[in-house]
Amino acid sequence: MSRISGISHLASSVFAALVLLSGPAAADRTIEGRVTVVRDVDTVVVSGTPVRLNGVDGPETSTRLGREARTFMTRLVRGETVTCQLNGARTYDRWVGVCYLDGQDIGAIAIANGQALDCRRYSGGRYSDLETPAARSRIRRAGYC
Repeated sequence: MSRISGISHLASSVFAALVLLSGPAAADRTIEGRVTVVRDVDTVVVSGTPVRLNGVDGPETSTRLGREARTFMTRLVRGETVTCQLNGARTYDRWVGVCYLDGQDIGAIAIANGQALDCRRYSGGRYSDLETPAARSRIRRAGYC
């Protein structure tokens, strides 16, 4: 096997593995572990796995509100063990799912505490009743929600 065909074979093997991981085999997969990093209010890293909280629309960390929301989430979950129910979808480098701390949905906690909004397009409106009036007036909802 030539070097080029060997690289091509390796690349197609890696692609096939990625397709399998992102397809139905990954749907409804549950992971459990410590939160090692809080990227922002809607993305946490659980034992090395980045998880985008499904249906949670948080302010960007380039804003004061976004930094406050990240601090809130950091205080809530960093170093804690969470359980995440992944839905099989991916966005950028993150799996998408709902994460629980002691049985409570951490996205719901953030929204109920005015740190984020419901993203109805992805949540199906699951969190809309939890939104605070203050959050609705000060957080700009993402256009994709």
